[in-house]
Formats: sequence, C-alpha cells, structure tokens
Amino acid sequence: MMQRLECLRAVYPRLSDCLVVTIMGAVAAELQSLGHRENFFYLQHAMGLASSTGLGLALCLPKQKIVVFDGDGSVLMNLGGFTTLARYRPKNLVHVVFDNESLLSVGGFPTATSTGTDLAKIALGAGVPRAVTAVHRVQEFSMAFDDAMRSAMLSCIVAKVQAEGPKAYVTDLSLLENRFQFKRYIEKLK
Repeated sequence: MMQRLECLRAVYPRLSDCLVVTIMGAVAAELQSLGHRENFFYLQHAMGLASSTGLGLALCLPKQKIVVFDGDGSVLMNLGGFTTLARYRPKNLVHVVFDNESLLSVGGFPTATSTGTDLAKIALGAGVPRAVTAVHRVQEFSMAFDDAMRSAMLSCIVAKVQAEGPKAYVTDLSLLENRFQFKRYIEKLK
C-alpha cells in the first residue's frame, strides 16, 4: 500500500498554481514538511470541514483550481459534504481523500473504511460526477491526480494509504499567520 507522504511528494510540484486546503493532523504536517507555500491553508481544529472550505473557495473563485487534501475520518464525520459538493458541482475542485482506514491523528482507531465502506462509491452515489479509488501505486495516484486536474468537473480521488504518519502532527506555522498568508495570496489573484 502507498504512503501518504509519497503521494503528496509526487504531486507537490503541481500545487504551485492552485489553492490547497488540508485537513488537520498528518496531512497538514506532511504537506508542510515538503515546503510551505502561501497558497496552502492547513485547516486546523475543524475535522470534517476541509471539503466545505474548498467548496466555498471554488464557488467564490471559479477560475482558480482548488485542491482539498482530506482524510477518511474527516470525510466520515461529514458525509453530507459529498452531497453538498455534488449539488454545486464546482468544475474547479479536486477532492483527494487519503484513506488509511484509521483515525491516525487522534489515536489510530479504525474507521468504517476498515470494514468495507467505499468512499468513492459514496461520492458517486451522492452525485459527485467523477470519483475513483487509487489503491496500489504512487504512479497510479499521480495519474489520477493529473486526470482530475485536467478535467473540467468536480473530481474525488480516494487514495488508499498506510496507517502511518509523522512523528508530530503540529505544524510550526501558527494558525493565524497561515490564515493571513492565505488571505493575502487570494487577494493577489483578483
């Protein structure tokens, strides 16, 4: 099975021209470990709301590509997020869900995906027009990501990854500074 950090590393060069929102914990810490950019927003203390934040950005900035890096635990906390994404279908949003079948960042408890819940099928059933599961290799994930970035439709990629993470889940960038940087970056786009 793939490592989340390797998936992030594979697509990192393609994140410079889009707005990136991550969920808290391992995803945020691992992306930041590759090098922080002002167009990255690490959504802290809001488990389940990364896709909602990404949706708001996508609707307000329809010419800007938005990438959301999420986790299975977060998505399962807010399954209604899929129905809301499907309702508005922003063509500029790519929703990546790293599925490690675990609430790794808060103790490692198993999630429903560990017993067979299929998040890509749930996304499709909710009306998300494009949802795939990338299971085996980082190259497969990278190709799915590139396809989603090129497409002109709301896309969801579920990346099955190992349940392992960084030594620490706290980033060295303060929450307020990240917000201000991200806001200033968006203001330059207008």
